[in-house]
Amino acid sequence: MLCGRWRRARRPSEESPAPARVTAPLELPPSPDHTAPRPGSRALKKMGLTEDEDVHAMLRGSQLCKIRSHTWQKERLYRLQEDGLSVWFQRRFPHAPSRHIFLVQHIEAVRQGHQSEGLRRFGAAFPPARCLTITFRGRRKNLDLVARSAEEAQHWARGLDKLRVRLEAMSQWERLDHWIHFYLHRADSNQDSKMSFKEIKSLLCMVNVDVNDMYAYRLFKACDQSNDERLEGGEIEEFVRQLLKRPELEELFCQFSGEDRVLSTSELLEFLKAQGETGATLAHARQLIQTYELHETAKRHELMTLDGFMMYLLSPEGAALDPAHALVFQDMGQPLTHYFISSSHNTYLTDSQIGGLSSTEAYIRAFSQGCRCVELDCWEGPGGEPVIYHGHTLTSKILFRDVVQAVHDHAFERSPYPVILSLENHCGLEQQAVMAHHLRTILGDQLVTEVLGTQDPQELPSPEHLKGRVLVKGKKLPGSWGEDSRPVSDREEEEEEDGEAVGPAQHRAPSQAGPQAGQISPELSALAVYCCATRLQTLQPGPGPAQPCQVSSLSERKARKLLREAGNSFVRHNTRQLTRVYPLGLRVNSANYSPQEMWNVGCQLGVLWASPAGSGAAILRAFCSAPEGQQGGGADSGL
Repeated sequence: MLCGRWRRARRPSEESPAPARVTAPLELPPSPDHTAPRPGSRALKKMGLTEDEDVHAMLRGSQLCKIRSHTWQKERLYRLQEDGLSVWFQRRFPHAPSRHIFLVQHIEAVRQGHQSEGLRRFGAAFPPARCLTITFRGRRKNLDLVARSAEEAQHWARGLDKLRVRLEAMSQWERLDHWIHFYLHRADSNQDSKMSFKEIKSLLCMVNVDVNDMYAYRLFKACDQSNDERLEGGEIEEFVRQLLKRPELEELFCQFSGEDRVLSTSELLEFLKAQGETGATLAHARQLIQTYELHETAKRHELMTLDGFMMYLLSPEGAALDPAHALVFQDMGQPLTHYFISSSHNTYLTDSQIGGLSSTEAYIRAFSQGCRCVELDCWEGPGGEPVIYHGHTLTSKILFRDVVQAVHDHAFERSPYPVILSLENHCGLEQQAVMAHHLRTILGDQLVTEVLGTQDPQELPSPEHLKGRVLVKGKKLPGSWGEDSRPVSDREEEEEEDGEAVGPAQHRAPSQAGPQAGQISPELSALAVYCCATRLQTLQPGPGPAQPCQVSSLSERKARKLLREAGNSFVRHNTRQLTRVYPLGLRVNSANYSPQEMWNVGCQLGVLWASPAGSGAAILRAFCSAPEGQQGGGADSGL
């Protein structure tokens, strides 16, 4: 941990100091007016919320009850900080004030009423009007709260939404200026507007900058013009500027600016064209200077300094992404087999594969991240209700119907394109019928229950034709798509020996099969319309009609074997029907394989755990996650 590094004593380095290593993307521009940063109502003034009734109520603070279980329900004092960026909360009222906070910018949504699994299970005794749930980006758990009155709950729900909207509407400079003042205020422990070296080290820890203590102290002394072991005003600004120099950006700037170290409109235009912006004009260059230049004198003379140049490069407008690609621009009218589909493995788990918590919130989070194929491991449950959990482990169980309700409510909030429910069915005939009933009654018109158009399709429909629809991937009773296609569950494939060649399926003896093996409810079978789970018997197309509705599930090891031994045939197979590749069962730590090698041969469903760490998950996010405002993907790209 970085904070621990600051606390440990270090021996002075005899070598020349190395530049600071920034472990998070960060660039702090100077304050144009060179004044000492002061937090407080200035932030809310910028957002136009100084007179807002909801914000005033949040600034006063509220005692809200935090709900975790039937027995863990505790009151906490929550209060909006004057910076307008953070909410402070105190854990125990009799003790000294705590420093626990969360940032408004990390909030993904604020839901009112019993709109979370936690409040539905543990907060039913409280009126919905007094309940709210704060959901966060990333892996942070939801915050389920109950206010003392409906009016108080409304103040927090409306107030947080207003703050989020204002923050998103801020310019790049306003965001950074707001951010700088927030952290300077936190690091200034005695609130005297001056920074000791100890406070400077605290600031560096907060902003995730790892730098040698001796090097940081040398910079501190060089900037301490008053020689009083304190930095203030312009001295703080100069320290941050020196610490976070970006030599690579300065070198790029000098290539186009020349000896005068400023960019004219013609020089800025030359830079833009060198970056591939062939349609750039002098008018566009002038507009960039007026938008991003921080110094008024340079702006009046239509010049851009290094500070303005870095502000532009770090803004969304300076991103490598083509703005035309911020919305769906690809052809979404191709068959579903022509698309890579963002897919999740064991979607219901929020933690460990062995003893973690199962939750409907995991499905909501997957949909918010753009996932279009989720997994439901269905098992026999008490009271005739199927449950979902990681079978034969200590993971908790959730009701199948609650997951289906979460699909209905949240599947199309991020993207309108179809969602595939991959059923791993371990239920008997009676509870399979219950599953089919829940799917039909809860999803209603969202559920695809019959083929669109022709009754014997030669190819799958397109994402455009399936907008807002839910497809069920499951076992199918023989007869609909070919008598020779034997339906199987995903686990049957998992139980195969990995060294077995692709060929005719070997039937297990009755003594080896599970108690429900081969038994498929007609009601559930009827819902597997376009995604029929079928064992991969051969990579060569059969003599009969095309079978585009068959979906094969392979372990990553088996997929790699096919890739090595029959790569060309595997590619051609994936042009005709969907292939799903799931992680090995030995990956109990939720580590992911790299989906790139599967995509290279056309496997559309590279199924990964929703782990935030690891290169596999990072590749999936980069490839399939849409930019802000984008709804879905395109042909030969992540759906």
